[in-house]
Amino acid sequence: MAKVEVKELLDGGVHFGHLTRKWDPNMAPYIYMERNGIHIINLYKTAAKLEEASTALSKIAASGRKILFVATKKQAKDIVAEKAGNVNMPYITERWPGGMLTNFVTIRKAVKKMASIDRMKKDGTFNTLSKKERLQVDRLRAKLEKNLGSISDMTRLPGALFVVDIKREHIAIKEAQKLNIPIFAMVDTNSDPRQVDYVIPANDDASKSIDKILTHVSNAVAQGLADRKAEREAKAEVKSAPKAEAAPAATQEEE
Repeated sequence: MAKVEVKELLDGGVHFGHLTRKWDPNMAPYIYMERNGIHIINLYKTAAKLEEASTALSKIAASGRKILFVATKKQAKDIVAEKAGNVNMPYITERWPGGMLTNFVTIRKAVKKMASIDRMKKDGTFNTLSKKERLQVDRLRAKLEKNLGSISDMTRLPGALFVVDIKREHIAIKEAQKLNIPIFAMVDTNSDPRQVDYVIPANDDASKSIDKILTHVSNAVAQGLADRKAEREAKAEVKSAPKAEAAPAATQEEE
C-alpha cells in the first residue's frame, strides 16, 4: 500500500477544519492550531490514522466481506459513487433508508422486488400489463434503483461502514453501533470522534479533500481484493496440481 504523504494531504486542503466556535472538544487531540478563527487539523495524525484505517479496510476486503460507503452530502456523492463503484463495493449516496442495517430483511425484500421487475421485463410479463400499470411499475423501479441500486449485490450485512460526515449521517452511525459493525469515517473538527472506531481527522466539506482520502481508502480496498484473489488462485493451483506418485517401496536385498 502506498504511504500517505503529508504534503499530498496539505495540497488537498485536508487540514482545514471548522470555525473554532463550532468545534467539538473531543477533537482537541487532532487539532494542530487555530488560524483566523478556523481550526487547523494536524496532518501528521491524519496520515497515521489514514494508514491505520486503510490497513484494516484492506483486511476486511481480503476476508470477502463488503464495506458499505455512506455519503449523502452534495460534494461527496459523486466521489463516493465513483470510488466505491471502482472496487465493487455498495454505497448510499441518496437519503439513508431508515432500518437499512437494523431492518436489513425488509431492505433485501425491496431489492428482490427490483430484481423481480427486471425479470418481468425480460420474460415479457411486463408487456401484458396495462399502460397505467406499466407506468406505475416503471416509477417504482426507478425509485428503488435511486435509493437501493448500489446495494443490490449486498446479500448480507456489511463488514464495515465508511462514512463521510458523521453529523449528517448520524442515523447510519447509530444503526451500525447497534449491530457492532466497525465504523470508519472522515471526522471534521465539529464532530465527536468517540462515535467512530477508526477516525480519520479531515476536512469533510471540500470535494478535493474527500477525493484525497477516498482515493487512499479505495486503493487499500483494491489491494485487499487483489490479495484475496491471489490467495484463491494459489489454493486452486494446489488443488489441481497432480499428486506426486508414491515412490516404490524399497525391496530388501536377499542375503
